[in-house]
Order: sequence, then C-alpha cells, then structure tokens
Amino acid sequence: MQKSFLKDLGLAILRIGASAMMMTHGYGKLQMLINGAEFGNPLGIGSTPSLFLAMLGEFVCPILIIFGFKTRLAAIPTAITMAVAAFIAHGSDPFQKKEMALLYLLVFVVIALVGPGKFSADRS
Repeated sequence: MQKSFLKDLGLAILRIGASAMMMTHGYGKLQMLINGAEFGNPLGIGSTPSLFLAMLGEFVCPILIIFGFKTRLAAIPTAITMAVAAFIAHGSDPFQKKEMALLYLLVFVVIALVGPGKFSADRS
C-alpha cells in the first residue's frame, strides 16, 4: 500500500471516529436545547447561547467533519468547545475529570491543522 493511502485512511478513521463519538455528547445538548433545559454559563453570555454554541461544537460541526466538508473550519468550534470544557467548566476539577475534553481537544486541533485527507468532500 502506498504511504499516502495509509495517511489518508488514518485521517478518515480519526475524523470519523472522533466526530461520531463527539456527536453522542452533542445529541444530548441538542435535546436539552429543544426541551429548554438549563445549562451552565461558562463564558458569561447566558445559559441558552452557551448551550447553543456547545451543541454546534459537539453535534453540528462533527457532522461536517464526518463528511469532510469544510473540515478545518468545522474543527475549530469543536476544539474551542473542548477547551472551554477542560479549562473553564472543569478548570478546578482533577485531571481525570477533564481528561476526555483534553483528548478531544487534541484530536480536533490535529484535524484543524492537518485537514481531512483524500477520503472527504474537501479532498485535501
């Protein structure tokens, strides 16, 4: 197998797998938004706008990343959402509590920097 094929396959697995897992968190936020549930206000912009932004970063943007459409751009809100989760929402918590957010942050920063690979709508 060619080296570039394996690289592109690895990028596809990374972006699709991480985004699918992220969507499981975002779906709950979508349900909260629809049902009018309360949510934290880590940025001081209000509960509903914070929930809306979290839902975008955890549900809508990962859909774009799965398809590889505007991948680098879509990975930025997801990375920012995970940075807020790790450093603000769980800032005073022990490492074990923020570890998952940090792992997602790392993955989506890599996706933003490297791009989606050839197996994507962007084909970069």
